[in-house]
Amino acid sequence: MTGAKTAVEWLASAAPDPEACRWEWERNPLGIALLPAGGAWDVLILPGDLGYATLDVLTRVLDRPGPVLVDFGDERIGFFVPPGTAARWLGTGIRTAGAGTWIVVPYPGRSSPGGVRWLIPPDGSGMLTDPTLLELAMHEAAARLATEREGL
Repeated sequence: MTGAKTAVEWLASAAPDPEACRWEWERNPLGIALLPAGGAWDVLILPGDLGYATLDVLTRVLDRPGPVLVDFGDERIGFFVPPGTAARWLGTGIRTAGAGTWIVVPYPGRSSPGGVRWLIPPDGSGMLTDPTLLELAMHEAAARLATEREGL
């Protein structure tokens, strides 16, 4: 299977009805579906400036982090992490999507007009970002942003 097709299968497997999820992606003009977090993955949602800086740090130390979403205004960036992470996460300004929550997920491999989009699409392997590495990258990114704001 191609990367996009395996990514679709992997994401759809998180849905209560995978076939209905695929149907929604195909027929929704925005190319999006609602999927439950907490089963196959959780999502940590960072403010845009911190999220982009964190992604920059992660991509310097990893060949490829797990899937990463961004909303339509680049206001929030969501990192896919292992299930259960959201329930244990403590962090000011960081939102979480875990068990009992749903997120908007665009069809992988297709650009959608506005709205949420993939910065790093899933590859279908199930790879997720390690929360410990993500936290360390956030600390480095936050320190860099603070230094830039202070003009140092």
